[in-house]
Amino acid sequence: MKEDSFGYDTYLSPFTWRYGSKEMRNLFSEKGRRAMWRTVWLELAKAEEKSGLISKQELEGIASKAGEKDVDIARAHELEKKIRHDLMAELRTFAEQAGKGGGKLHLGATSMDIEDNADALIFRKALGLILTRLVNCLEASKEKIAKYEKTICMAWTHLQPAEPTTLGYRFANYAQDLVVDIELLETVRDNFLKGKGMKGAVGSSASFEKLLGKDKARLLEERVMQALGLDFFEVSTQTYPRKVDYILLSCLTSIAASCHKFGLDLRVLQSPTIGEMSEPMEEFQVGSSAMPFKRNPVTAERMCSLARLVSAFPPVAFANAANNILERTLDDSASRRVAIPEAFLALDECLMIYERLMRGLRVYPAMIEKNLEKFGPFAGTEAVMMKLVEKGGDRQAIHELIRVDSFKAWEEVMKGLPNPLSKMLSENKQVSAELKPAEINRLLDPSHHTGDAAERCRIFVKEAINPLLSTHRKRVGIKGKVEY
Repeated sequence: MKEDSFGYDTYLSPFTWRYGSKEMRNLFSEKGRRAMWRTVWLELAKAEEKSGLISKQELEGIASKAGEKDVDIARAHELEKKIRHDLMAELRTFAEQAGKGGGKLHLGATSMDIEDNADALIFRKALGLILTRLVNCLEASKEKIAKYEKTICMAWTHLQPAEPTTLGYRFANYAQDLVVDIELLETVRDNFLKGKGMKGAVGSSASFEKLLGKDKARLLEERVMQALGLDFFEVSTQTYPRKVDYILLSCLTSIAASCHKFGLDLRVLQSPTIGEMSEPMEEFQVGSSAMPFKRNPVTAERMCSLARLVSAFPPVAFANAANNILERTLDDSASRRVAIPEAFLALDECLMIYERLMRGLRVYPAMIEKNLEKFGPFAGTEAVMMKLVEKGGDRQAIHELIRVDSFKAWEEVMKGLPNPLSKMLSENKQVSAELKPAEINRLLDPSHHTGDAAERCRIFVKEAINPLLSTHRKRVGIKGKVEY
C-alpha cells in the first residue's frame, strides 16, 4: 500500500505479468475495480437526483469525478491505513473530489450495494472475454475438423490401440466440449449472474424506504440497475447469494476441463511412442537445460497446469456460500479477492494457449500410417469373425481361433516386427478354407473400419459449429476477433 507500482524485489503473482491477457488484468485491476465502484455510485446518485434526494448541482460534482482517470489510489490507501475499510476509503476519496456532491454519495447504501453490483458487472465483462476466447478456439478447431475429417488414425482406449477413427472426428470431440462450454457460459451469464440491487444493510431496503417510502425505494432500485444494465435478485441478504460465485467458478472449471483434456491428449500423442502430432515449436525454443534434443510439450503442460488450478477454486466458493452465516459474515471476502480473479486469469491464459496450439498443430502422417500398420489390422478381426459366421462357422469357436492368432501377432509386433496377422489368418486352414488372402486383407484394412466418422464431422460442423460461429461473428472486432 506504500506505492502504486511494484518492482521485482517483492512477491508478484504470476498473474501480474506472466499469465493472462492485459485486457483481463485490466478488468480485475485495483484501478478498474474502484472505477466500477464509482460507476455504481454515480448511477445511484442519478437515481437519487430524480427522486429529489440530491440536487442537480451535487450530481454534477459527483459525475465530474466518476471516471477511471479520477481514481486516486494513493489517497485511498492513505485513508484506508487509518480506517481499515477499503470501500469507505475510496468513498471518502471520491467525496473529497466531488465537492458539495460528495456529502450525498452512498446515501442509503451499504458497502455490498456497491461492491456486489460492481463485481457482477466485472464478471460479466470477464465472461465476455472468455466467450471471445472460446469462439476463437472453436473456429480453430473447425479448421482442423474439416482438414482431417477423412484422415484415418488409430483410436486409443485405456491407452491401448483400439479401432481406427479419423483425426477430424477426434478434433470434433474437442470442439463438442467447447460448444457445451459456450452454451453453459451463456446460461450462467444470462440466468444466474445478477447483481444485489440496492437493498441496504441486510437486504430489506429499510434505509431506502426511510428516505423515499416503499414504492419510490423500489423504483430507485430499478432505475439504478437498469442504468447499469444488470438484472438483480429480488431478495438478498447483505450480499447477493454467494451460491452465484460457486456456479460461476464451476462454469469456468468446465471450460478448464476442456482445455486440460485437449492438452493432455496432445501431450500423449506427442510422445515419440505414438508421435502422431506435436505442439508448434519455435526455431530457438529450448526443451531442456541438460538434453539439447528434447522437444517437450511445455505449452500444453502449462495449459494443463493452469486448468488444474482453476479446478481448485469451486470448493472455495462452496465453503463461502455454505458458511455465510445468516445475513452475512466477512469470511468470504479475502478468498473471493483471490479465487475469482485468478480463475478468470488462469482460464484466459489456457484459452489463448488452446487457440495457439490448435492453429499451430503439427501432424505427422508417416507416424499415423506407421501406427495403423502396426495396430490397425487387429481392428478388423471382428469383421473376419462375422464373415466366417455368415459362411456357417461357430461364432464362439471362431472367436477363440482369431484370439489365439491375434495374441501371437501382438507378440511379434511388440518385438518390433511387422504385424503378421493377415499372413497368420491366411495360413490358418479353418480361415483359408472360407476366405481368400485378398479378402482377409480387405477385411483387416483399417480404412474399412471408421464407420461414419467423416460424415459425423460434416454434420457436426454444419448443425452445431456453424450456427454458433455465425451468431458470435456478427460482432467482429480488430483482426477478426470477437468483442463483447
